[in-house]
Amino acid sequence: MHDRDSLVSLLRPPQGLDALEDALRRDLDILAYPSRSWVPPRSAPDGRPILDALIVGGGQSGLGAAFGLMRERVTNLRVLDDGRDGFHGPWKTFARMLTLRTPKYLTGPDYNIPNLSFRAWYEAQHGEEGFRQVALIPKELWADYLLWYRRVLGIPVTCGTKAGALHWRADLDCFEVPATHAGETQTLLARKVVLATGIDGSGRWEAPPEVRALPRSLWAHTHDPIDFESLRGKRVGVLGAGASAFDNASVALETGAGQVDLFYRRKKLPNVNPYRWAEFAGFLRHHGDLPDAQRWRFIRQIIEMGQLPPRDTFERARRHPHFHLHAASPWVEVREQEGQAVVHTPHATHTFDFLIIASGFTTDLSLRPELAELHPHIALWQDRFTPPENEQHADLLRHPYLGPAFQFQEKRPGTAPWIGGVFNYTFGCLLSLGFGGASISGMKYSLPRLVGGITQQLYLDDSERHFRALADYALTEFEP
Repeated sequence: MHDRDSLVSLLRPPQGLDALEDALRRDLDILAYPSRSWVPPRSAPDGRPILDALIVGGGQSGLGAAFGLMRERVTNLRVLDDGRDGFHGPWKTFARMLTLRTPKYLTGPDYNIPNLSFRAWYEAQHGEEGFRQVALIPKELWADYLLWYRRVLGIPVTCGTKAGALHWRADLDCFEVPATHAGETQTLLARKVVLATGIDGSGRWEAPPEVRALPRSLWAHTHDPIDFESLRGKRVGVLGAGASAFDNASVALETGAGQVDLFYRRKKLPNVNPYRWAEFAGFLRHHGDLPDAQRWRFIRQIIEMGQLPPRDTFERARRHPHFHLHAASPWVEVREQEGQAVVHTPHATHTFDFLIIASGFTTDLSLRPELAELHPHIALWQDRFTPPENEQHADLLRHPYLGPAFQFQEKRPGTAPWIGGVFNYTFGCLLSLGFGGASISGMKYSLPRLVGGITQQLYLDDSERHFRALADYALTEFEP
């Protein structure tokens, strides 16, 4: 019988990545049942193979979806990502915070396998005490963890490849997807398509029209590449009060900007974070099970409460003496004058050398190139639900009205049943299913929901073939 200290020692994660990977392989071997391949292969008449699943997006959501399917023995899949290898998602591109905003103990992509978790990966390299010293996960380390996750699980990702407009081939009972890499385009065939294209995956990043009218040399959106060195000594105006607005203001100041002014329309900054409230199993697992009216109320309330800059993000910017906040100061007019941007608010006029726009994104499926042919067939919330007069919200009404596994649904029932073969695992799922695609905190519950929906369709689609296989099954276990 071991004493308590000995037992804790036995349960402690292995030290070193090699040891961790050996332990993970053992975990996966133990959990492999049932291990048999089961999806009947398909091909086009010309011999082209048809993928069981094509995943567009190789960040955390796409990788998590791929591994979940692989665990269920759906291995005829492929992941496309339009970024450079190692630069998937926002973490090493336009995310300018220092750390993730979610707690370090989060789980999700690991599918409850301890040796696949971020914590195990970090402790294998830095020890348990090292993890205890981490307050929040540095964003670059999260990106490195995802690269390790991809490598150790053998997830097939093709980088630098952009998916074009999905086209339904009724004659092949699958989707045709152009995939462009290095200027050359090939056409892929896939029975199911998962869109894991991130926070703006159901629309696009947006700037006010008056800002878009300015020369591009005078402004950038927070998701754009920004040459912060060129802002050294300059005066910079930032529009928006969310975390990314403060992140970009901080980077500008830390790089040497002469002054940064941040403007927002609210009378005061939100200092209560509804996203922290939402981090419990009931909401994360079951928001999608609520009636429409309640789903609408919850998400509209979260949006109306606003997303504040976390305390460390707020203090990072406020510590600079040349940082100024302007409350109740929407930009009512913006114009170019002698190579500078002139901004009018209800209270004053300001002149800037450069503007950074942190006004977020708009939800509009018609703006997504991969949905150019499909969006007229996709049901939106405005097609299924009419909110009370005092609960109107134009952007929420444009959200896709998704099925229980993130699948699109027909705008007009019976006209495009194949639309359900496309799964929208982006932030556009917020109203229908809560924190799913593009939200780390919801992945623990949303990934199994997504994967189960895909495997359900694959099995039901092939039920006749499976029945014939059952009827023909003749493997004897003994001689009577």
